[in-house]
Amino acid sequence: MRARRHTRRLTAVRLGAGLLASALVPIGTATAAAPAPGAVAKKAAVENLAVGKPIEASSSTQNYFATNANDDSTSTYWEASGHPSTLTVKLGADAELSSVVLKLNPDAAWSKRTQDIEVLGRTQDGGSYTTLKAQADYVFDPAANQNSVSIPVTGSYADVQLKISGNSSGYGGQIAEFQVNGEPAPNPDLTVSGLTWSPAAPSENDAITAKATVRNTGTADAAATAVEVSLGGTVAGSAQVPALEAGASAEVDVALGKRAEGSYTVSAVVDPADTVAEQDNENNSLTAEDKLTVGQSPGPDLQVTGITSNPSSPAVGSDVTFAVKVHNRGTSAVSAGSVTRLTVGDKTLDGTAPAVAAGETATVGIDGSWTATSGGATLTATADASGVVEETNEDNNVLSRSIVVGRGAAVPYVEYEAEDGTYDGTLLEADAERTFGHTNFATESSGRKSVRLTSTGQHVEFTSTNAANSIVVRNSIPDAPGGGGQQKTLSLYADGQFVQKVTLSSKYSWLYGNTDQPEGLTNTPGGDARRLFDESHALLAQTYPAGTKFRLQRDAGDDAAFYIVDLIDLEQVAPPAQKPAACTSITEYGAIPNDGIDDTTALQKAVTADQNGDIACVWIPAGQWRQEQKILTDDPQNRGQFNQVGIRDVTIRGAGMWHSQLYTLTPPHEAGGINHPHEGNFGFDIDDNTKISDLAIFGSGQIRGGDGNAEGGVGINGRLGKDTKISNVWIEHANVGAWVGRDYSNIPELWGPGDGLEFSGMRIRNTYADGINFTNGTRNSTVYNSSFRNTGDDALAVWASKYVKDTSVDIGHDNVFRNNTVQLPWRANGIAVYGGYGNKIENNLVYDTMNYPGIMLATDHDPIPFTGQTLIANNGLYRTGGAFWNEDQEFGAITLFAQGPSIPGVTIRDTDIHDSTYDGIQFKTGGGDMPGVKIESVTISKSNNGSGILAMGGARGSATLTNVDISGSRDGDVLVEPGSQFVIDGAGSTPAASRVGQQLSGL
Repeated sequence: MRARRHTRRLTAVRLGAGLLASALVPIGTATAAAPAPGAVAKKAAVENLAVGKPIEASSSTQNYFATNANDDSTSTYWEASGHPSTLTVKLGADAELSSVVLKLNPDAAWSKRTQDIEVLGRTQDGGSYTTLKAQADYVFDPAANQNSVSIPVTGSYADVQLKISGNSSGYGGQIAEFQVNGEPAPNPDLTVSGLTWSPAAPSENDAITAKATVRNTGTADAAATAVEVSLGGTVAGSAQVPALEAGASAEVDVALGKRAEGSYTVSAVVDPADTVAEQDNENNSLTAEDKLTVGQSPGPDLQVTGITSNPSSPAVGSDVTFAVKVHNRGTSAVSAGSVTRLTVGDKTLDGTAPAVAAGETATVGIDGSWTATSGGATLTATADASGVVEETNEDNNVLSRSIVVGRGAAVPYVEYEAEDGTYDGTLLEADAERTFGHTNFATESSGRKSVRLTSTGQHVEFTSTNAANSIVVRNSIPDAPGGGGQQKTLSLYADGQFVQKVTLSSKYSWLYGNTDQPEGLTNTPGGDARRLFDESHALLAQTYPAGTKFRLQRDAGDDAAFYIVDLIDLEQVAPPAQKPAACTSITEYGAIPNDGIDDTTALQKAVTADQNGDIACVWIPAGQWRQEQKILTDDPQNRGQFNQVGIRDVTIRGAGMWHSQLYTLTPPHEAGGINHPHEGNFGFDIDDNTKISDLAIFGSGQIRGGDGNAEGGVGINGRLGKDTKISNVWIEHANVGAWVGRDYSNIPELWGPGDGLEFSGMRIRNTYADGINFTNGTRNSTVYNSSFRNTGDDALAVWASKYVKDTSVDIGHDNVFRNNTVQLPWRANGIAVYGGYGNKIENNLVYDTMNYPGIMLATDHDPIPFTGQTLIANNGLYRTGGAFWNEDQEFGAITLFAQGPSIPGVTIRDTDIHDSTYDGIQFKTGGGDMPGVKIESVTISKSNNGSGILAMGGARGSATLTNVDISGSRDGDVLVEPGSQFVIDGAGSTPAASRVGQQLSGL
């Protein structure tokens, strides 16, 4: 088998918080041939080692990013936002340095200036920085030195840093080119020079072994390390590599196990954890030019391909019956009599399958019925559940899907709280006020509890109630000492057998600062911290049945200072969907999966071809696809980065959110060629009539403002127009999941507010701001059956903003948030409506808000006022509300806040509010009225630090209570504070001193 050599390194790509895959990161330099054993390597010439290497700054301003300072061009430059500032280039390994050359644009327009600079270095072994050249003033003068200064330095260092403390021009530090001159120090250099496997043409029943040839092409001996082999971008096996002398090589066998029928891209990487310091850290991988093709084994093979229910959308208490489609993908028939089993909730139902010929599909009626329960359930069907058929593949018999009933989203996974299992560790529990923003892990935990693991052998263990071949772990590990996060592993076991290491990361968590303004938080460690949790996810190599005992354990090699485990999701992920006949794959335009090379050009070409009518549909196959620019429509008028033209009349489909995954490696604020300063370098900009389904969009945002106003980008944004439908899309590590709407002033001729939009099956996680926000006149639109977790602002919002064409017409109206599940917004509300009319919040579940209401209606943010009716119906709110704005503002589970304009026409009915941090329902002091609020068939229990219903001293308006049950409130059932002009009918009021009198300062 031939192999294609890569001059780029296969590194672990972090998507979500989990180890997504191994990906190839281009560097654009060739690797020299290895010297013969014992030969003396020719001494390298002194060169600029910094070009194109990773570079980072402590701050930047506007679009003057750090990457401008080592792009080999003086026409671009980095500029800091203030003093002092640092600019650090990472060479990857120690080099013998001779000088640092710093340049600005030599054009005379760049006037003479003096910068106060210190040069520091750090070795490849880490540790602290050492001063290489003491702080001194350096003059940049186009007339005298072409705006270039050379600073002699000596020593062997891997990281070189400039610390700039002053600039006579009045700006922050400025560097157009940061050159580091020297030659590589003696080091090993590990490469994979060969990759084969046996059997060469395996079937599904064959155990496969890969053979990787690892060579040390460097000038020093290499310590023992490991090699990993990936199939289709997912690590399939690893093995130890012995210590290698310079020039030596070793053949390493890597067991890959049995694999399902199909073709797999095979790649290998040596030293994946970077334990060996090398001359070149970017040539450690090899991808086989030929694919591993696994053939079908002769015999039968049953798969579940569909589950139907009757009725399809049952009401709570309905009797539901089921049928299951069973397909025989094998080469021989299956006799009648095998058991097809369906589990739903705590019920197990069986059906008897008929004979199924090879290649045919049968519908199996399931005996019995299930009584629908609120919140929906996961349906899991298993072909040949009793194991009477000898199949060629026993790991593909299970299919799961969700059924929506009552409240909340019918998610396809089952969630397990760490504290509900058995554990050897420390239980963390929130205080009574659920204090937020003070490095409080329990307050930020689901259920306000989590488990901390601090020593080897400590673990969390639970028994699954569903079949699963994937895992998501919500967790927290420490930040790196200097910020920026770190990766650590935790060990996963099933029924006592080691399964794999789960890689956790703190790259996307840990924001610091005492301010409640999110733009003021920083990635730089110091003081209070929040947003402490993130998530890791992994597809497992096999399906584990219900009843499996899973354990997450801290083993000897799992060396984070601590691990906090909050919750675990187990899901049975269906195999990748096949390409629809009408669609054209992005591979036809040059995209290659799992190679780490930017596929934006191919993806954009495919989308443009669909928009132009050249193809009918864009297909994104299973794989990891790197995307470093947002997909949009090229604007021939070039109206600037703030004036984008979105795509329209396009259909984009993937093989499933676990399988077709778009990702970026570059944080938006470091992207340099970013499309838009706020909207980021990933995802899609949409103008009209676009369908996107069954894929993931993983950003690389790390902050909302903070260090250099560094926003985290938006997964889906734009005008969105009419009839756009987004379904089954997973968005993570963005500033906002989906921001719907553009200001009218942004290309007025393209004005088109969202109308008739549908979002369904969305999975939005770990954002720095909103989940989905309907703004700029969005109307008649829906978010349905979607889940949101750890959003940094409102998970769902309607904002009837005034930045529209006609404020009398372009009003946010008749939007519906229905059957969604919201968990753990770390800032702001679960669901909010700001102005407009006819908007509805129905059948949702909201859990564990950190500081704001579960549901809020408000007139801050200067919206078009509320008119008509607003409905809040059949929702469940658990552990919501909290204190914010210097902890002076205390919010109820449901809060109405007429800051300016009034909020008329509100109905709250058929709702359960439980375990609120403060009040159950709260009418807040403001400048407007809240007249005629109807509260019907509402249960409020256990308002821990407040009342069942509170009208604050400055509140104005009225409410009528009908069939309202209130219990367990610290401050009484209904409290109208002294001086309040709010009247509550239908219940007695409890006089009390004013508890909260300040007005809200804003989101």
